[in-house]
Amino acid sequence: MAHPVLRFLGVLATVTALVAVPLTGAAAGPLRTADYPSWDDVQAAKQNEATAQAEADRITGLLDELEATATTLSNEALERGQEYLIATYNRDAAQTSADDLETRADQAAATAESTKKQVGQIAAQLYKSGGDNGTVNLLLNGEKSDELLYKLGTMSQLTSQTVGLRDAAEIAANNASSLRAQADAALAERDRLSTEAETALEAAEDAKAAADAQVAEEKAHSATLYEQLASLKNTTAAAEQGYREGQAKAAEEAARKAAADAEAAAAAANAGGDGSSWVPDSSSVASPAEAKAYASSVLGNYGWGGDQYGCLVTLWNGESGWRVNAYNTSSGAYGIPQSLPANKMASVSSDWPTNAATQITWGLNYISGRYGSPCNALAFWNGNSPHWY
Repeated sequence: MAHPVLRFLGVLATVTALVAVPLTGAAAGPLRTADYPSWDDVQAAKQNEATAQAEADRITGLLDELEATATTLSNEALERGQEYLIATYNRDAAQTSADDLETRADQAAATAESTKKQVGQIAAQLYKSGGDNGTVNLLLNGEKSDELLYKLGTMSQLTSQTVGLRDAAEIAANNASSLRAQADAALAERDRLSTEAETALEAAEDAKAAADAQVAEEKAHSATLYEQLASLKNTTAAAEQGYREGQAKAAEEAARKAAADAEAAAAAANAGGDGSSWVPDSSSVASPAEAKAYASSVLGNYGWGGDQYGCLVTLWNGESGWRVNAYNTSSGAYGIPQSLPANKMASVSSDWPTNAATQITWGLNYISGRYGSPCNALAFWNGNSPHWY
């Protein structure tokens, strides 16, 4: 599924990620303290069945909204990170172009100078043979070297070879001037793109901070909301959380299939696919080889033998190329296992955007719970076109 990263140059991709959580409505922004029910509200609602059901529905909606907002903000942070990454690619490409143009300009200038010297040498030889004294005086005057070229062009004593050298020198000089002008333009573009990259970096950092704040908000309130919901329904918080997780898994299957279809359509239109997303504090992440080595070292924790490793490698080669920051612009799936939504990996650790071990642990947990083994997951993946698991 991987595509050359250069396809993104000059393009800033802003996409809407699919959210694989059950929603009762669109997220309406950060919740306020007054939005949350108190335990007194819960006890009062339990006095009759209809009121208790209404309060339970309200709490379910609050949980949906917390999860949806956290997911949306996490995906926005990844999108802003991708914009920063693309901006840096463009900036670096402009710098490379400017350097290349400067080198070519230097080469063209050196060619022009060398050719002028050859013409001068012929003129000097003609002078020794009785040539035009005034022209040779021009040769000795470095400030009028260009005038010399034109005068030599009209000298009847010069051979056709000399005329050709004169023309070649003039072309090389003009080429050097043009290349230097292009190099200056490339450097100006580099400076503009540097500013653009800095702006994108600030946006990525702000988006990441907003996502982190929302995750903290979700953690702060979810436990109490589950306990309140369990109290209203005469169950347990663990049971309510398990029920919601079951609903989320069912929604995720539909979302993954829809994402695969969307990706295939985007690829057919040459307007989508996989990229990489830079995330704040991700200056050093594991390479694909390092990620594979870690995955191999923990397969035994799941009761799997070495025969499962090849299946896992093939599966995640197809999903992400084992890149920690693999970001699917068609769906919002992210990371080595292509978690959808991306922030589901936070169930393992908050460092999911940059930590290969966190992503692999989440991915292996997912495979174990859903398919039983990597080879079973690969068989399912191969049985679907476009591929998904």
